[in-house]
Amino acid sequence: MKLNSIFGGLCLVVLWMLSQPAQADTELSVGYLTVEVPRPATLSNLDDVPEKLGLAGVETGLQDNLTTGKFLKQTYTLNTNTVFSVDDPVATAKTMLAQSPYLILDAPADVLLEIADLAEAQDALIFNATAADVALRDKDCRANVLHSQPSYAMRTDALAQLLVKKRWSDLVMIEGTYPKDAAYAAALRRSLTKYGLKLSDSKIWDANADMRRTASQEIPLFTQDFGDYDALLLADEVQDFGRFVLYNTWHARPVVGSEGLSALTWSPVIEQWGAAQLQNRFRDEHARSMRSADYAGWAAMRTLGEAVTRTNKTDVATLRAYILSDAFELAGFKGRPLTYRTWNGQLRQPIALAHPRALVAQAPLEGFLHQTNEMDSLGLDHPESTCEAFQ
Repeated sequence: MKLNSIFGGLCLVVLWMLSQPAQADTELSVGYLTVEVPRPATLSNLDDVPEKLGLAGVETGLQDNLTTGKFLKQTYTLNTNTVFSVDDPVATAKTMLAQSPYLILDAPADVLLEIADLAEAQDALIFNATAADVALRDKDCRANVLHSQPSYAMRTDALAQLLVKKRWSDLVMIEGTYPKDAAYAAALRRSLTKYGLKLSDSKIWDANADMRRTASQEIPLFTQDFGDYDALLLADEVQDFGRFVLYNTWHARPVVGSEGLSALTWSPVIEQWGAAQLQNRFRDEHARSMRSADYAGWAAMRTLGEAVTRTNKTDVATLRAYILSDAFELAGFKGRPLTYRTWNGQLRQPIALAHPRALVAQAPLEGFLHQTNEMDSLGLDHPESTCEAFQ
């Protein structure tokens, strides 16, 4: 989408707003809850967690909502809270739900489900902004939970499409030892099967090795048994060992997955489709680049803003129905309007295939068709999902 078409679209929106009859002030209050969990010990301490990761995106989305809302006498407020998982995040969520029925969650899957199952949450609308677990969109889905964070399956399907496109069919994998690594590896195996690919070999990472000192010696020996192959898949979602694998394998082959060429929700290298505007706004507000967790938080807040703008309502029943309807579209700076899947509440969105310096492609890739929406080729399609809460 060219910039002039984006500006033209914004002008039309403004003209539409100005043409609407005067209306009473509308206010929407939103809660954002961070449940902090202990970070696993990793081999490198180079990756710092930026301040307000995720929340910063919500704050940028809030400012975008306020900018649009001032034309329509619509205001938004944000209530934030942080609690450690060892404390009582469910009690904190109860308090926040008493203040507003709209809650954006940065929490692990088990905590999210506890909160979603609260009596106080049954008439609420919760946005999952960080948990990528496939089960949350499948057997563990909840009707009061929408997902602005892509699932592991969406990201691994995007990666599998690229592997097919590149004709990299002889594949091996190294899998980490943490639960997130296992979940990502399981999604990778599912995606490979879905697209007619398979692993010729796989290994579990030796957690006792210290690659900071011995990567150049240990990694070649560790990968020698793989023999020759087209690409090496890494399942290292906690960023533990993967950085040391690149350029140290026995055979010089592409590395994809959690390191190297990765499938991402968002990346600082995305500049097309007007994304530079969002990147610049975020950087001006927070003095750093926007990350995937920030984008998911931004998308959740903007979803609510878009729904309020179009309906001029703030009750949960109206907004949820609109968000899940064919009328809803979110301009997400990804080249296509974003919508929600009516069978499990997942936000449809393209997935970036990128390395730290450039965007390589964006899935769904050309040629991967779908009978209704090409973005449903990423993640659980309707016939695959066992979610019954949305029926």
